[in-house]
Amino acid sequence: MKLLIVTQAVDTEDPILGFFVRWIEEFAKHAERIEVICLREGKHDLSANVRVHSLGKETGVSRVKYVLNFYRYIWNLRHDYDAVFVHMNPEYVVLGGPFWRLWNKRISLWYMHKSVDLKLRIAAQLADVIFTASKESFRLKSSKVRVMGHGIDTDFFSPDTNILRENWLLSVGRLMPSKRHDIAIRIATQDGKELRIAGEGSERKKLEALASELGARVSFLGALTQSQLRDKYRKARYLIHTSETGSLDKVVLEALACGLPVRTNDPALKALENVGPAYVRDNHSLHRLIPAILDGML
Repeated sequence: MKLLIVTQAVDTEDPILGFFVRWIEEFAKHAERIEVICLREGKHDLSANVRVHSLGKETGVSRVKYVLNFYRYIWNLRHDYDAVFVHMNPEYVVLGGPFWRLWNKRISLWYMHKSVDLKLRIAAQLADVIFTASKESFRLKSSKVRVMGHGIDTDFFSPDTNILRENWLLSVGRLMPSKRHDIAIRIATQDGKELRIAGEGSERKKLEALASELGARVSFLGALTQSQLRDKYRKARYLIHTSETGSLDKVVLEALACGLPVRTNDPALKALENVGPAYVRDNHSLHRLIPAILDGML
């Protein structure tokens, strides 16, 4: 297969999307050729059968220029790909879908969010298949949906028996209301433990004020790279998971893959408190996901 992948960023140091470089690497093992269109290009070292084309966010070009670059790339590369995989951004399916259909390119969308808006509804009509991690991760009813599980890089997120666990707790996720870091702060305070919070966002000042009010021992780590986050998973006593997004959070699976016990408020995830790295490898590994996605695109 010759594949076009469309995503937001190709950058191993991106704190949110750095993981996707490993997805591209895994796709490249199973495809003859990969063309990647991204909004922003950063640090990566991809194989020779992968070419990355940036829409130019890293150089500060305008939104109009993004769109013009997108159409230029999908046209100029149209003979270099047979199928399209759009990661998380249905607007690219809306923009490119009519042309891809005209050119007989099979269109797939990976989407994981409770939000259902007009662009997602349009993208769902244009796509041939929609992949998601869990049934709660895609809230629009469609016969095109395929529930695949997460793609956790279990070679990277793995235990390290040479690292000793320390006596502090960890909470991971953007500092936003739905992640409920405020509950994590209260739990850590009740347990008499130090809490370290990985993530950045609009709620930071509010959470800092809460920690001060409670006299809690809280460290705000900011946005972490994948390597930095793995280091925290390997050192923490356990992960406090308080997110209310309603779907299977990959943070939980990354932590479990590193052998970090999880304490969650989500009844649907309670069973995961008693599993370990083997569960993630068997059910949510990137090695299993990518071939399954490629099979589903055929």
